[in-house]
Amino acid sequence: MLNIAIDGPSGAGKSTVAKELAKKLGIVYLDTGAMYRAVGLKAVNKGIDPNDKINVLPLLKGTKIDIMYKDGVQKVVLDGIDVSTDIRQHAISKAASDISKIPEVREFLVAMQREIASKSDIVLDGRDITSYVLKDSKYKFYLTASVDVRAKRRYDELIAKGQDVEFENIRKDIIDRDYNDMTRDCCPLMRTPDSYYIDSSDMTLNEVIDAFIGRIEKIKSEN
Repeated sequence: MLNIAIDGPSGAGKSTVAKELAKKLGIVYLDTGAMYRAVGLKAVNKGIDPNDKINVLPLLKGTKIDIMYKDGVQKVVLDGIDVSTDIRQHAISKAASDISKIPEVREFLVAMQREIASKSDIVLDGRDITSYVLKDSKYKFYLTASVDVRAKRRYDELIAKGQDVEFENIRKDIIDRDYNDMTRDCCPLMRTPDSYYIDSSDMTLNEVIDAFIGRIEKIKSEN
């Protein structure tokens, strides 16, 4: 089974790379970050603080998240409603980071992710894919970039979507999210010893994809 696990900090380009990699390899891409964003969005829409474990946990019962593709475009469906655009709001990034610190939320979504990965060749990206979700995978990667590069990428992405944001606020949020992700008690973001390290700060998308494919082919040849 070709289960490709990609971890890395916010704004490193994991989702972009994972989508392109899945397309080139002809396998499935599962956006795990979108799943956390969906739960974060549900909490926000219900007026619940994503850090409030007592009120967040009851939300999980009956929560259904589907990630599908229509005309090559990913759609995230939360409880029967397409929330693909809503979950990409800047405020939901923080909600996703906060809610992901709740162990029961992670257990709930990881069970979904492992079930999907057990049935097909797949690319997963997130914060704890190599260390927890797919810890037995042979194909592990840690993708990162400098804080300024990541902030600029996220800023450009949000501006292109018509959102009113300030670069310095984006940069601060990324630094804060890095801290949250790397210091949380449950499954913190880390580079596992067996993860292949790629710093994309000065690389084009094609160069990054080539690095991934080269590493995958090397591992295949050794097994």
